[in-house]
Amino acid sequence: MTTTFSILAMIGPTEIIIVAILVLLLFGGRKIPELMKGLGRGMKEFKDAQKENETESETNK
Repeated sequence: MTTTFSILAMIGPTEIIIVAILVLLLFGGRKIPELMKGLGRGMKEFKDAQKENETESETNK
């Protein structure tokens, strides 16, 4: 577990910029907004399902 945190601590702004450039080159400028929109929808659905699960567990008590 500590190795994961030490690896994350080594990531700096230079590495983030390199990854961003690679993503831009791989997917292109037009595809990135579509990917982010899909990611946002997925996160929203996950949160909604999580809230729904919490309310079901509260009513079953």
